[in-house]
Formats: sequence, structure tokens, C-alpha cells
Amino acid sequence: MTKKLAGKVVLITGAGQGIGREIALSLADEGADICVTDVNIEIAEETKKLIQEKNCKAKVYKLDVSNLVMVEEICEKIVEDFEKIDILINNAGVTKDNLIMRMSEKDWDFVLNINLKGSFNCIKAVTKYMIKKRYGKIINISSIVGVRGNAGQANYSASKGGIIALTKTCAKELGSRNINVNAIAPGFIATKMTDILGEKAKEKLVENIPLNRLGTAKDIAKACLFLASSDADYITGQTLQVDGGIMI
Repeated sequence: MTKKLAGKVVLITGAGQGIGREIALSLADEGADICVTDVNIEIAEETKKLIQEKNCKAKVYKLDVSNLVMVEEICEKIVEDFEKIDILINNAGVTKDNLIMRMSEKDWDFVLNINLKGSFNCIKAVTKYMIKKRYGKIINISSIVGVRGNAGQANYSASKGGIIALTKTCAKELGSRNINVNAIAPGFIATKMTDILGEKAKEKLVENIPLNRLGTAKDIAKACLFLASSDADYITGQTLQVDGGIMI
């Protein structure tokens, strides 16, 4: 049976660990060649090794998504190595939480530069290649806090809300070139960030989730695979909330 992403070249930011790594592994399972990018080259190499253990192709690129020149240079290198970029997954993200009255300008800029500007930089860099091929899938990882806000996360929620608006605008601009642009808004996912919460805090979170559990990185990867595949060819400008129903 033909794999869903056979022959596709996928650029994933923040692919060294967590959700990014799981997305990389899931898309590789469906035949994609994976460009593993991360600011941390060591963990990116670990992801590459896991992909190669599946007899799938992968290559690592060190990338700071907040640096447009670096993003453009890496995209050019990927095209030299793989001849194209079919799919972009903007997954790289950080948090620097605090109440807004205590939040420093440095922490505001740090989160916005990586989460929102980083997504802009990567979209800007890949679209010229996608437009030439008249094909592309762009998937931006947002968050439910970008939809509803969250106390103590003014910078993070602003960046994730901005990603949703960016997604809609890019979908309108690029649709005529056969480029789909969508977002995924994860709810509370079991990752290293939620691991630091105590058991009582986790139980309180789960009480408000109709499916009665935290999400997993695999849940996000499955949604990403759907949007990256031909199954979603007539879907663009949408934000898919993968949240166990917490936003109902």
C-alpha cells in the first residue's frame, strides 16, 4: 500500500524532542523525508537516529527560527540536499511565564521572536520554493491559549493567537498557488512542561477535559499527518483544536 507522504520532503522546526519529535517519527512512518531542525543539535541528532532506525531518510540542520537570515540559508541548503520543500511544520516554541505586571520586556520579546516571528520567518522562506512547485502544506502549531488566553501567559498566548491570525492570512494569500495553510491548537498535552506540575494540578486539569485525560504528543502528530496528507487537500485557513473537548 502506498504511504500517504511517499516522496514528500518535510521541514519540522523544534523537532529535537516532545511534540516535534513525535511529528517527525509519524510523518516518516508515512514515507516522508524529514529535515530535522532544532537549536539544540544534540537532541536533533537523537531524533534523526530514531527516524533512521525506521529505515526512513532524515537530515539534521541547526536552526534558530528567530533569525531570518539563518532560516533562509537553511531552507536553501535543504533544497540543495532534497531538491524541494513540500511540507513545513512550524512547531518550535518556548514559554517564559509571568503575570504581565511582572513580565520583563526581554521575556516578552524572547517568546514572540521564537513562536510568532519564527513562524513568519519559516513561512516567508519556504513559500518561494512552494510557489515554484505550485504545491505546499504549511502547518502551524498554535495552542488553545491562543484562542482563550491564560493568566500568566500574556506573551505565550499573544504569540499563539498571532499564529492563528497569521495562518488565516497566509491561507488567503497562498491558496491560489495550491498551498494549504492550517494550524493545530493543542490542549493540555503530556510533555516535559506538564511533567513539572504536581499530581493534584494534573488531576484538576483533567477534571475540565471531557475525554478525561491529558493529550499525548501522538495525538498532535496524528492531526499533523492528516493536514499534511492529501486527505486535507480542500482544507485551508483552519485551526484544528486537539484538546479533548476542553474548549466546548
